[in-house]
Amino acid sequence: MAQPPNQPPQQGGFGAPQDPPHQQPPQPHQQAQQGGFGAPQMPPQPPQAPQAPPGPPAQQPAQPGYGYPQQPGQAGQAGPYGQPGPYGQQPGAYGQQPGPYGQQQGPYGQPSGPYGQQPGYGYPAQPPQFPGAPGAPGTPPPGGRNPFKGRPALVVGAAVAALLVIGGLVFAVTSGDDKGDKKPVAGPSGDDKATATSSGGPVNPGDGSGDGGKDGEDFNAGRKAGEAKVLWYKEAPDAPASGADAPGMWITSKAAVKAAYKDVVAYNVGDGRPTWATISFPQKICAVTPQKTADDKVVVAYMSGTSDRAKCNQLQQIDLRTGAKGWTGVVADGALFDSAIDIELSLTGNTLMVGRSQSGTAYDVRTGKKLYDKQKYGDACFPSAFAGGAKLFAVASCDATEANEHDEIQELDPATGKVKWTQKFDKGWTVSKTYSVDPLVVYSTNEDKNTWNIATFKPDGTYRSQVGFDEDFAPECDGGFLQRNLTGCEGTAADANTLYLPTEAKSGPNEIVAIDLSTGKEKWRVKSPTDEAMVPVKVEGGNLVAYVEPSYDAAGRVVGIPTAGAAHTPKTLMQLPESTADIEDGFYSRDVDWVDGRFYLSSTRLTGNDDDKEKLMLAYGK
Repeated sequence: MAQPPNQPPQQGGFGAPQDPPHQQPPQPHQQAQQGGFGAPQMPPQPPQAPQAPPGPPAQQPAQPGYGYPQQPGQAGQAGPYGQPGPYGQQPGAYGQQPGPYGQQQGPYGQPSGPYGQQPGYGYPAQPPQFPGAPGAPGTPPPGGRNPFKGRPALVVGAAVAALLVIGGLVFAVTSGDDKGDKKPVAGPSGDDKATATSSGGPVNPGDGSGDGGKDGEDFNAGRKAGEAKVLWYKEAPDAPASGADAPGMWITSKAAVKAAYKDVVAYNVGDGRPTWATISFPQKICAVTPQKTADDKVVVAYMSGTSDRAKCNQLQQIDLRTGAKGWTGVVADGALFDSAIDIELSLTGNTLMVGRSQSGTAYDVRTGKKLYDKQKYGDACFPSAFAGGAKLFAVASCDATEANEHDEIQELDPATGKVKWTQKFDKGWTVSKTYSVDPLVVYSTNEDKNTWNIATFKPDGTYRSQVGFDEDFAPECDGGFLQRNLTGCEGTAADANTLYLPTEAKSGPNEIVAIDLSTGKEKWRVKSPTDEAMVPVKVEGGNLVAYVEPSYDAAGRVVGIPTAGAAHTPKTLMQLPESTADIEDGFYSRDVDWVDGRFYLSSTRLTGNDDDKEKLMLAYGK
């Protein structure tokens, strides 16, 4: 296959990646000019040798490509990038549609992308029910898989989506209502102490001495040898019958902090007693920063009211160490159909990014001072999602409903907003999630092809590798209302060179697969030590920390899996006690964390069921 001619930045495409050794890294504000990036079409038949695709350049002879492994013993059968590979009996992912370079046939140039069936910039009217779709449970289509057993995505009808994703300008944080000055408050919000209320959930240190729990039950009575201690258990505040969100869980050296409905509560990590008074908001909490700053600051957003016209536009900074409320702000509306009905928040260093459906504004999280806007660029590229953490990324939907519709991803300098690099995805491919931001690991989907792709990138934005084998991965991913919620996946972990993903638990134990980020190949896999699923939590001290889920009659456990060497046998770090097995198993929508030798479980969604007190948090230690 011949090297395609040099393309202008707009022609770059992410449908079939390659990593040519001579390629120069992209310069700031320029498109990286490698080939397309996407994922393979699902094979309806058993593996056989493919037709040779007249697709992307053949600079990467060792890359299996497009999510499917090379099949041994077929050296004479050309696959992607000129190498052998399976699944050739079908028309295949190659050679049937125009490719990312325009003048040749390639894998993923779809005649119509995921945006062609509805108006708007990057939001399908219904999340696709295809293999690997995070937060999209249900029956997979013929030939597909349903690895994502996690929590359901919130979906929007086409009519609603049409009203909310057309046009767009920048928004700002203000010190008052939408009618006032559009500058942020750069100071405290009135008092420097939290408002104390009694709605933050009862205190139950786990020994029956608190005012929470079920009839003062002592969860540690009769604790068996080898079982962890229940440090404390918390029940949730009352929620409306329609349910309520309980987003965020932040663990500091002293406090476990949780948002739930209208409250932010903080409990001592050791005994569960309130670390500071509950902060209550006049309306429900609608967004939080998943991350916290190095000095334990977060930002919470809550609704402006209860009417149909209410917006998620009220911002409050909180000091997790003291419970003190810092600056406040109001997210101002932009142009038509770019309102703050739904926003997403993220932190990168001291930069707070507030994202809406088509724009974003960055602020200094310490003062509330506006830093820069991230808004429409080019002919019609609208920033539609952001991912923060160790680095800051923006995803834009470009040329929606037009012939060149596509997604782009950019790394931003968090302090200045300067674009470090840009990568363009092929038409039909949607950037759905980031499994990691450092290194960057992107999960993308193609609704038309009923398929997915997992890929990783080098620090300069050039392609590094993609998952080169077929597997039913099953992280638990939340969907957003209008935002993509790029960082909304639990059950994934990564270090500099390895991605860890759980497989689907179909009947019996599942596995965790370690994937080499340099090659996209499997490094090793390990089976859950019980008949229940095991999911990654984090990488710590040379071990992958994983949570083995409970069953209806047995408690879960926390295990450590050595990441190096030849043996990857899970070693129990903490056996959770039978006394709370029912409670543990009842967290239907959950967040987990392992910090300083303690294990935390919390609810992320309250049902509003008045028959029983709902679960909020459960903490274990030794």
